[in-house]
Amino acid sequence: MLNSILDQGRTDDIALVDHGRRVSYGEFKKAITKCRNKLYDIGIRQGDRVAIFSRNSIEFVYAYFAIASLGAINVPINFQLSNREIAYILKDAGIEHIFTYKPLDLNEHFADGDITTKKVEFHAGITHKVTQHDIKELSDIDESFDEAPSLPKDFTENNPCVIIYTSGTTGNPKGAVLSHKNLVRNAEQMINMGCKAEHKVLCVLPMYHCFSWTCSVLYPLSKGAAVVILDSFTPKETIETIRTEKITDMYVVPSICSLLTKLATAEDMSSLRLVVSGGTTLPVQIANDFIGKFGVEICEGYGLSESSPVVTMNPYGKPKVGSAGPIIPDIEARFVDSEGKDVPQGQEGELIIKGDNVMIGYWNMPEATKEAIDEDGWLHTGDIAKIDEDGYVFIVNRLKEMIISMGENIYPREVEEVIYRYPDIKDAAVVGVEDKLRGQAGACFYSMNEGAEMNIHDLKQFLQKNLALYKIPREFHQLEDLPRTSTGKIFKRKILEDFLASKDKIK
Repeated sequence: MLNSILDQGRTDDIALVDHGRRVSYGEFKKAITKCRNKLYDIGIRQGDRVAIFSRNSIEFVYAYFAIASLGAINVPINFQLSNREIAYILKDAGIEHIFTYKPLDLNEHFADGDITTKKVEFHAGITHKVTQHDIKELSDIDESFDEAPSLPKDFTENNPCVIIYTSGTTGNPKGAVLSHKNLVRNAEQMINMGCKAEHKVLCVLPMYHCFSWTCSVLYPLSKGAAVVILDSFTPKETIETIRTEKITDMYVVPSICSLLTKLATAEDMSSLRLVVSGGTTLPVQIANDFIGKFGVEICEGYGLSESSPVVTMNPYGKPKVGSAGPIIPDIEARFVDSEGKDVPQGQEGELIIKGDNVMIGYWNMPEATKEAIDEDGWLHTGDIAKIDEDGYVFIVNRLKEMIISMGENIYPREVEEVIYRYPDIKDAAVVGVEDKLRGQAGACFYSMNEGAEMNIHDLKQFLQKNLALYKIPREFHQLEDLPRTSTGKIFKRKILEDFLASKDKIK
């Protein structure tokens, strides 16, 4: 079970650090027990989906482990999402309890007559099924609650532990269901990263993200190490924390590496032994600049929510710049062509994998699950990759249209559907373009109904109300008409080619 991860921690060793608060492994386990009892008292039971809407904090960790210990299912929600997007997840997962770091007002996104509001100090029901709780309350629980019962004997490691909502190609996000075994095994599979009890691991990426949770929280806790928590990334605070806490390991995205290279000194980074970059492809120049200034190698990795998420990772001490690293232990991998046949080593093919880290499936989406996991149990990643003679994997391209911006997945269809709701939009297409800081960003190409005019400021305000900020395109380009294929589909490749060609002419 998930909580077995904590068994390696020595009672008096520090497990969690959060802005001056220090919690030992012994205190951590006691806190989880108290949270577990409180959660049971408010009605949370095995199989219930319980949402966490919070920035990084000790309380986030308490909530997650306590929910899992009851056999309930965690649903971490990206705190950058708009109210519309949050409401969709609450409805889709059938959430009855949500732990939040700030009150949410979602009434307008629920049907008339389906809303009741309770004004009770720190929590307010947003429908008759959903109650908000202040997550900060979990760090100060008394002993008055009765002890929650143990899980039944038929509860196993194959039971669901978490639903990770990822942006969907159909316009709405899909919930990847991960079991206790998925999470525990994936943490165990990271053995080549060499974390030990004496190490301090920085958790600065958001915990709702699978990469951060597995790599920056579960893996170090499984080794009895200390997790140093920052609620968000700001260069000054991050550099100060690395220096004063003597951080040894950190898991980041390329843009953080780039900013640290510009703003930190070699002395600031002198305690680091391991830096892992994930979320999106690490540009070679960013890697070389970081290594050149700090003398610390960056170990790039690759994964996806559906695989808990780690699939490949450059091993500590043996990284190969430009590669996502070898397949981690106990995962089978193949590289296949469009007919599902294996391609020779060194040739490009879709990466498909099999292992204990592969998700159970998508929440209430059996057809989507069948598309992702074939009848033989192979998870189709949708990414084109190749493997070299040393076993290092290189991610080449994506079969999907997904845009990855600062480690966040953006599916153009979801953004386009919101844009189409804006008055007088005739056609819209969102494509990924290169961005030096974010890796990729969205560019929106649109046409208007005859006689209509566009006010870009108003469009952006409309999008800000309905989308997370990181999903909003970086730039907008009006065209008389969007090109289409012979079958009538908007021809995105032609749009991008024409756009890049026009930029080259300007240069």
